[in-house]
Amino acid sequence: MGVFSESVEVVCSSAGQPLSLVWQNRTYEIEAEPLRWYQRRKWWEEELRAERGRGAGLVDHEIWRVQARVNDRSELRTLDIVHQVDTGRWRLLKIHDAVQDLSA
Repeated sequence: MGVFSESVEVVCSSAGQPLSLVWQNRTYEIEAEPLRWYQRRKWWEEELRAERGRGAGLVDHEIWRVQARVNDRSELRTLDIVHQVDTGRWRLLKIHDAVQDLSA
């Protein structure tokens, strides 16, 4: 399992759910219903102070686990991506070794 932080481009539905992503100049289509959760971040280690009125993205990260592939013949990959709500940026956080079926 690889853990790191790398920028990715994500195309989302109107509801904000990832539909596809571009990573290392390759487009991956999301093949199963993504899972979403929120994880606390240690904002005080990255920010000098919390500005009044700034809440979205400061305390929690929005994380999605997706299963994606480049085409029908390519390997299905399970990826964790984080959405930085305040900036709109996306980052790839983790690549899982084992292929999991998230639709079950």
